[in-house]
Amino acid sequence: MSEVTTIGLDIAKNVFHAHGADASGRALFSRKISRTKLLEFFARQPRCMVALEACGGAHHWARELTLLGHEVKLIPPAYVKPFVKRNKNDAVDAEAICEAAQRPSMRFVAIKSEAQQASALVFRTRDLLVRQRTQLINAIRGHLTEYGWIAPKGPSHIALLSDMLEGEMGSSLPEAARPMFRTMLDLLGQLNTKIGELDKEIARRAREDTVARRLMTIPGVGPITATAIAALAPPAETFAKGRDFAAWLGLAPRQISTGGKQKLGSITKMGERTLRRLLIIGCSAVVLQASKRGAPAGSWLEQMMARKPRMLVTVALANKTARIVWALLLKQEDYKAPVAAAA
Repeated sequence: MSEVTTIGLDIAKNVFHAHGADASGRALFSRKISRTKLLEFFARQPRCMVALEACGGAHHWARELTLLGHEVKLIPPAYVKPFVKRNKNDAVDAEAICEAAQRPSMRFVAIKSEAQQASALVFRTRDLLVRQRTQLINAIRGHLTEYGWIAPKGPSHIALLSDMLEGEMGSSLPEAARPMFRTMLDLLGQLNTKIGELDKEIARRAREDTVARRLMTIPGVGPITATAIAALAPPAETFAKGRDFAAWLGLAPRQISTGGKQKLGSITKMGERTLRRLLIIGCSAVVLQASKRGAPAGSWLEQMMARKPRMLVTVALANKTARIVWALLLKQEDYKAPVAAAA
């Protein structure tokens, strides 16, 4: 009887589905498993490759199955979808995962440790609070518009809004509306306090982390971006070159080429969106400063700004910065600014 060499596991909250196949790809079993019996089931299986989709909870189960001696592979869901046959259910998904894992050219996701996931949580939490702050600001501005007030945009004007509501203009609002505005402003103050605390925590981590300090030598990379890269990015050895790392971030142009004709579009936005957003924000500050004070003479940035729109230059600089980040992580060196060639 053939021995199972690959198991495709479709994970869920309570009911999982496993599909086992031998080395030739022939199906040996397809079984539904409850959450409580999952580890017991895999403890009885011979040591083999277990493949999962890289989704919520996948890294946890990957660590648990690795402790049982299995070789665990995480596959991006987009790479599994082409192997799904017709209708979608748990059994079909598990079979597709198993088949995708057996492809020799398949790409896999690095398994994260608990420490890495814990480090990433500070950025997820900060992003959540920033989104909530933006929602509150928009709500306050929108409700004030209903009473004929046009409030200025941006979080920097919140103190002005508070003064307006406390002053004579606030007395023109209906009695029932003033407490509601005060409640929203109080919540906004609490969010600002929490975001400030998280910023201090991120800055502390950046000072203590050798990798983060090295990354902060790159123009446009501050404490938040540096610590986010250290926490969220896989090992630099995962990528063969800096171009692959930039593509993983979604900063590479989308290619729609056929018949030998090369056609490039906008960036793919298919990678780690948190790091991509932080790199673009940091590079936009670099480009803005260069537009005001001037870029170094003869530099790549000066040449790009002379013939391209500013936003395009910003994204191109983010792509270039991503490649520099990969090189610094791989070589474990500080950033060295390029010297402009003599005229």
